[in-house]
Order: sequence, then C-alpha cells, then structure tokens
Amino acid sequence: MKKLLFLLILLCIPIRVLGEELIPNATSGILIEASSGKIIFEKDKDKEVSVASLTKMVAQIIVLEEVKKGNIKWSDIVTVSKNAANMGGSQIYLSEGEKISVEDLMKGISVASGNDATVAISEYISGSEEKFVKRMNKKVKELGLKHTHFVNCTGLDEKGHFSSAYDMVMIAKELVTNHPEILKFSSIYEDYLRENTSNKFWLVNTNKLISQYSGTDGLKTGHTDDAGYCLAATTMRNNLRLIGIVLGEKDSKIRNSETIDLLDYGFNNTKLKTLKKKNSIVKNILLDKSNESINLILKENLNVVEDIDSNDKYNYEIKLNKISIPINKGEVLGKIIVKSKDKIISTGELISDRDVDKLSLIDLYKNNIVNLITGNI
Repeated sequence: MKKLLFLLILLCIPIRVLGEELIPNATSGILIEASSGKIIFEKDKDKEVSVASLTKMVAQIIVLEEVKKGNIKWSDIVTVSKNAANMGGSQIYLSEGEKISVEDLMKGISVASGNDATVAISEYISGSEEKFVKRMNKKVKELGLKHTHFVNCTGLDEKGHFSSAYDMVMIAKELVTNHPEILKFSSIYEDYLRENTSNKFWLVNTNKLISQYSGTDGLKTGHTDDAGYCLAATTMRNNLRLIGIVLGEKDSKIRNSETIDLLDYGFNNTKLKTLKKKNSIVKNILLDKSNESINLILKENLNVVEDIDSNDKYNYEIKLNKISIPINKGEVLGKIIVKSKDKIISTGELISDRDVDKLSLIDLYKNNIVNLITGNI
C-alpha cells in the first residue's frame, strides 16, 4: 500500500525535461525569448546547414519592408512570369500570365510555402530573382549574421546556400518583433486563393503547430532532401513569446514533436518579469537654458527574462542622448539599462512625455536673469 501511494505521489509531480534530452534527432536547433533574444536552449547553433524554405523568412522581411515604405501595396497586381510559374517543389500552382495580388502571394508564401509565389514577388520587387537574392544577402549582413548565404529565394537545395539555427532564429526574431504583421499571415490555418474564380485553390498551413499547440501563430516550415524537415515556430503564452528552431529532422512528425518539446521546455523553465511598465516616469530632467523640465517615460514595458525560480536583483543605469529644444512628444531621448552582476540584461527606450517648443530670444534672456538671481548658473 505504501509503495502504491509513493508511486501515485511521483506521478503527480511535474517532471522537467532536461535540456540535454531535447531535440535528439535534430541536426541543430535553438530556443529564444523573442523580445530580448535570450537563448534558453541551443544545439550546434552555428553549424552551417541547408535550411530549405526557412529561407523565405528573409524574403518576407523584404516584402514587409517594401509595404511599410510605401513602395508596394497589398492590393498591387503581379503578372506571373514563366520562370515563376515553372518553379517546382511546394507551390500554389500559378500560371504564366496569371494576375494575382501582392497580398495573395504573401499568403501563398506564408501558409503554403509556395516557391512560385516567392519567385513571383521577388521579380515584382527587384526585377529578377537574382537581384532579389542579393538584397536578401545584404539584409542578412545588416542583421549581423555570419553563417548565412543564399543562392535562391526559395530554399531549394543548391550549392552555397546555407544558414544556421542561430541565424534563422535571429531572422525570425526580426520578423516577429519588427514586422509583427507577419503573424496575420502565418497564423492562418486554412484559406482560399482565387476564391471567386473557377480556379479556386485551398490553402492549408504546412505548420501544423498552428492547430496543435496552443498560442502558436507562426512561423515557417521547410523540407528538402539536403535540409531534412525544418521548422521555425513562435508561440505566445502569458505575455511570453518564444521562438524555436529545429533543423535536419527525419520527418514531419518528429519535427513537430521535438519542436513542441522545445517550446514546453521554454514555458516550463522561463518567465517574463516586468520591472517597469510602459509610460512609467523614469527621470525628470531640467532642460538646458530653460526653467522647464520634462519627464522621461518608458516607451514600452521594461522586461527581463528569468529562469522560473530566479530571484535576481537588478541595477539601473540611465544614458541620455544630446537633448536640444524643440522636443516632440514621444521623441527618444535616452535609454535605461538593466544590469545584473555588471552584465546587461535588458534595455528600454526613454521618450519625452510632452512637446517642448523652441524658446524665443526674449524667453532665453528672461531665463538667464532668473538663473542668475537664483544661482542656477
């Protein structure tokens, strides 16, 4: 009876998966918290390997940048070239001469991982896939990544086309944090293209975690002979967003299972702690040559990522930019740095809480007189 009771107690105790037991079948992988980039788990993160359609995340960044700049619109109509229509592998079955919107092409890339859709939009933006790939490689360098080089925009196996788990997770982080509109596309589980035509096409997301793992809203799958089965997954729970990468898995079932294990490990062992909330007053400063002062407030929540049982203590350091009047409300005037044991843990931007107009010569003269009398000079 005592043995049975002991076994029942053991079954009720939550068991943490040890980090070294994670993703044993993957060639490499990594797990980070999205806002900070803190690495929670890694396995051969810098190993240069084929990454299949995870390549398309860089193409997505460029598309979203072009939309943000106003160079293209979601409603723009693209005429599909013979080159794009003839792409093999995963596709949305575009036809030469077919006309399709930028938005539908992005949907085809994000949901169905369409090679034809990716080439069509690359040609629309840069004139040719070759020129677009040059831009992709430039973007990777801008992100400071050292283990990535692309030969095509689709991720099809080709000599000299490679990346790493770390580079892929930083690309995914760029997408999720600086272009969150990607989640509108990557979170679609099923939809239609050409819905009101005779050539209606049903899209089903290649990322099955969208429906299988609560909180998952992206991001990209991939598979080729050289790359094996790959996945970049992002999940949000309790304000904690994780991004996991697995590369070189044997099949899609193992890929999905090991990615879930990776994410489970992150959520079971990591917490997001808010030290100061958005719009909190961090510092009041007196403006030069003026009797006016402004509050420096946090642009966003100041968060740190901690181990689940952490009780770390933090120190704060404030660094101000060179401040000159006029000042616009919301203008970034400095930053707050969070340190633990002299190591930078997190940073937050400090902004002005109001507008400050430029002082006239008469105002400057009055202020100088006041400062002389009060001894503030």
